[in-house]
Amino acid sequence: MERDEVPRRALARDTIAAIATPHGRGGIGIVRLSGPEVVRLAQEILGFLPKPRLAMLGTFKDAHGQPVDQGVALYFPAPNSYTGEDVLELHGHGGPAVLQGVLAACLDRGARIAEPGEFTRRAFLQGKLDLAQAEAIADLIDAASREASRSALRSLSGDFSAAVLRVVEELTELRALTEAMLDFPEEEVEAIHRNDAMVRLAKIHAALADLMARSRQGRLLSAGLHIVIAGRPNVGKSSLLNRLSGEERAIVTPVPGTTRDVLREPFEIEGLPVVLVDTAGFRARSDDAIERIGMERARSEVARADVVLVVRDARAPEDAPGDLPGEGARLDVYNKVDLAPGFGAPAGGVAVSAMTGEGMEGLRRAIVRAAGWTHAGETVFLARERHLRAMALAETRINAARERGREWELFAEELRLAQDALGEITGAVTPDDLLGEIFGRFCIGK
Repeated sequence: MERDEVPRRALARDTIAAIATPHGRGGIGIVRLSGPEVVRLAQEILGFLPKPRLAMLGTFKDAHGQPVDQGVALYFPAPNSYTGEDVLELHGHGGPAVLQGVLAACLDRGARIAEPGEFTRRAFLQGKLDLAQAEAIADLIDAASREASRSALRSLSGDFSAAVLRVVEELTELRALTEAMLDFPEEEVEAIHRNDAMVRLAKIHAALADLMARSRQGRLLSAGLHIVIAGRPNVGKSSLLNRLSGEERAIVTPVPGTTRDVLREPFEIEGLPVVLVDTAGFRARSDDAIERIGMERARSEVARADVVLVVRDARAPEDAPGDLPGEGARLDVYNKVDLAPGFGAPAGGVAVSAMTGEGMEGLRRAIVRAAGWTHAGETVFLARERHLRAMALAETRINAARERGREWELFAEELRLAQDALGEITGAVTPDDLLGEIFGRFCIGK
């Protein structure tokens, strides 16, 4: 479905309403409406239509004319609104019963409950946002760190879309030149075009590779890191979790096997959101049924970890937990160096003392390196998995175009396919089922 076809299909809509603030009690609660009946609903609920973009005090009345709440009304006429349609926001008191009463007043007069993400979906369909910007709104709401929120805001502002569009424009220009050359098949024209095309294609590939690298960094910001601490009993795993997170979350005793279940602690490393997981110690065998369950859960966590901290006692560095499942990066951590004077970690390992804090900064740096996080102030984009898949497909098509040689018709077709793949990121080419998947994950009211 081409992007410019969508707004025509979006006409003649009904009017939607939803509570746009979180559930629970609060000082202020907002009910948002959007659609062609907003003007009528405003006049019936308030008794007047507020002046555009001017906060006006009013009494919100139900379908029987009885007051439900008193607050501020804001009217945003189309097309200068979030959705591109007429929008009304009723800012009242934040009690659940009050908000439900205001929402009922809207529904009783003909509005319907908005679906998850429907306000933002309408903004996309009306051309107010492209698809990447729409997704950035959800990412901004869900951002788990300051760095993630900044990256999401950059995408919402259109920086990510602009970077994708620059690559698309280069592909479009090269396609146009190729198809023009096909209309003039003289040998000297083909030779000139062949050299120029390959130079242009190399530049496009380099630009796409840079975009992919920055997007992968942003993906780490969006998804965060799942870091699992694994090792034998009593090597200091729980002490390491406490030291890294800065919280006394795990019970620490000299008794081996204190940790029986999985313990999670969220925090940040260099702006990167992290969930650190402490697990039961691995033994060769155990007669304790609870401990065996704990070890099975530990193996499950290790199997899906992004980074596994394989903790060993520096006094017995050869004592490792054996083969561990999963494909996450492994980082050997030699703990208790305060009890092993003169110990030096082998290449690729990190020597620390969870007791004294020695080596902890080096461990933090090693963790983010193992995860592939290389952010050093450059712009990163809070990309989603579907964005990365689209860019990988575009890269495959560009590589295929390079191998086509003088098969210019096929060369141009590969460029078109690469362009279509990138077009799915911004919504220039968008299957209907993709829209349902994306906006269905938004909260109601957004």
